[in-house]
Amino acid sequence: MASGGYPEVLTPEGPRSNGICHYFCALFTKPSIVEFAYDLDRSLAVLKSGGLILYPTDTIWGIGCDATNPLAVRRVFALKKREETKSLIVLVADERDILTYVSQPDPSIFEFLRTLEKPTTIIYQGAVGLADNLVNADGTVAIRLVKDSFCRHLIKRMRKPLVSTSANISGQPSPANFDEITPQIIHGVDYVVSYRQSDRTHRAPSTILKLERDGTRTVIRP
Repeated sequence: MASGGYPEVLTPEGPRSNGICHYFCALFTKPSIVEFAYDLDRSLAVLKSGGLILYPTDTIWGIGCDATNPLAVRRVFALKKREETKSLIVLVADERDILTYVSQPDPSIFEFLRTLEKPTTIIYQGAVGLADNLVNADGTVAIRLVKDSFCRHLIKRMRKPLVSTSANISGQPSPANFDEITPQIIHGVDYVVSYRQSDRTHRAPSTILKLERDGTRTVIRP
């Protein structure tokens, strides 16, 4: 509850309240805010039940599930017709999440993450606490600290990391926006997020770096 007795309003930019005017204006004059909140609620319910969602990320649209649920992860691989030996990306909302799901990451990585200006996925050694079929045979896992508001709200409310893999059949081009996603993918998930479907911005996958044991970083995808 914010000051003045009016609750905070969830917005794509974060919670906000500044008295009665802002509260009611936000509720009734900005449909995107209502859409944003509804999508969060529905996505959360689906994820908690082991389902799959189709959602916008800080890069391209992704297929998502609870990254600690191996059965849900298996459904993602099946939908994409992707071999389970090929890794998927995991999204987290805070630096402390990396400490939860990576065993003893090099401390210098956190300072490096704060300098990044574009979405960057890091492949870490020593994955822990994630679905077994998300972890590579060498114990590595690809994790991205996400800044996108929708993803951050969803991960924080779920209190678990979120799988993110491009919304396409394996081997086909990644969709640059929602219009390029095929019906096979759309009909293969349990919930399709409405928020940002009308955004026609052409987006690209993230940069991928591998964090070596000695703290050096290798570019996997620029």
